[in-house]
Amino acid sequence: MTTESSSLIKLEGVTKVFLTDEVETHALSGIHMEIFKGEFVSIAGPSGCGKSTLLSILGLLDTPTDGTYYLNGRPVHGLTLPERARIRNREIGFIFQSFNLIGDLTVYENVELPLTYRGMPAAERKQRVTEALEKVGMGHRAKHLPSQLSGGQQQRVAVARALAGSPAVLLADEPTGNLDSKNGDAVMELLHNLHKAGSTIVMVTHDARFARHSERTIHVFDGRVVEEQVESDPTR
Repeated sequence: MTTESSSLIKLEGVTKVFLTDEVETHALSGIHMEIFKGEFVSIAGPSGCGKSTLLSILGLLDTPTDGTYYLNGRPVHGLTLPERARIRNREIGFIFQSFNLIGDLTVYENVELPLTYRGMPAAERKQRVTEALEKVGMGHRAKHLPSQLSGGQQQRVAVARALAGSPAVLLADEPTGNLDSKNGDAVMELLHNLHKAGSTIVMVTHDARFARHSERTIHVFDGRVVEEQVESDPTR
């Protein structure tokens, strides 16, 4: 059972305002949210509702205009840029809609690169990369370039890259957005299995069909949380 002490992410009154040509755009308004270790949570809502801005803040890619964000019980608003980068590299795994693989690196090298930035020894990098690629069913493609893979395979490699660092949380931004329905279903099944194995996952989606794979869905509209929905039996 989830307990208060296992809280991984906590937002208190988080607001994000963008200023452009002296016009204020309120992307997020007073967001209160708590996500626990081992949960699979979807953040759902229409385009432009603020869900990707919210995910950027959770991933330390952006900062709130107001409010407090706690990650693993620590407030992150006072962190320096190098400290934020270090936490992103070690504690947060990103899965993007557009895969964001480097075209002239092999599958193996793409997964290995974030570990290289950590200064991790070569033997440990090899073990982690190999295990991550096997976990997503892409071990046999380690020497291929991204251009030699289908979209579904590229997204599996992106998931492996996120997994290899053993992050505290996986943040997935529309991970099925560039995939056909068959590959989208396969990636969702992969995320479902990773969650069953213990991963904490926060996924942004506008597709209610994919949101049902999670245990809980946080609905966002016009920068505010308008509803939370608990799935009694998350779909496979």
